[in-house]
Amino acid sequence: MKAISIQNINKYFYDPVEFQVLKDISFDVKKGEFVSIVGKSGSGKSTLLYLLSTMDTKYNGNIAINGTQVTGLSQNELAKFRNEQIGFVFQFHFLLPEFTVLDNVMLPALKLNKRAKDEIEAEAIESLHLLGLKGNEHKKASKISGGQQQRVAIARALINSPSIIMGDEPTGNLDSKNTNIVFDVFKELAKERGQTIIAVTHDDEFAANCDRIIELSDGKLIR
Repeated sequence: MKAISIQNINKYFYDPVEFQVLKDISFDVKKGEFVSIVGKSGSGKSTLLYLLSTMDTKYNGNIAINGTQVTGLSQNELAKFRNEQIGFVFQFHFLLPEFTVLDNVMLPALKLNKRAKDEIEAEAIESLHLLGLKGNEHKKASKISGGQQQRVAIARALINSPSIIMGDEPTGNLDSKNTNIVFDVFKELAKERGQTIIAVTHDDEFAANCDRIIELSDGKLIR
């Protein structure tokens, strides 16, 4: 089953001059696949991820996610779709420093407001344990290490049980030990839970161990 299908995507920037950043990009990603997007700086990989995330809607072409054509949906429809279907992990964890680890993880689910608070809390604790963070639940997010903070960000991305997890340089600030931990977590989520993982990365070793590499050069798909 296809998790993502993108067809003939073209994207332009117009400031300060017109520039085509993505050139006729088409590919599919299967459900449960762990894919990395690679390319030099300026190749268009982060732009592509931003389009796939549905946060940028100014492009030509078609994007379908889990059988829903997201191209053409309103901003409200896209926001609802994102909250339910997509989890994000960025290079910078964007945790709220004065909130506890547990509160940070629960936040997106409380915002979605589809389940009881105690049920959300139980799932948040389970995710934190899965990510090797048992015992840190009630610490402030500012009081744990950088590697632990990034794992909290992954737990937060998982809380609404998204079918797709998107990472923009999710290991960019981590040492090799923590990079391996994060990679193994992603691999397990794809294999055990059937979640689709798409990660933009500069890390050649990280990319080489994924199921598939999508490589961009000057806005074109080269593999």
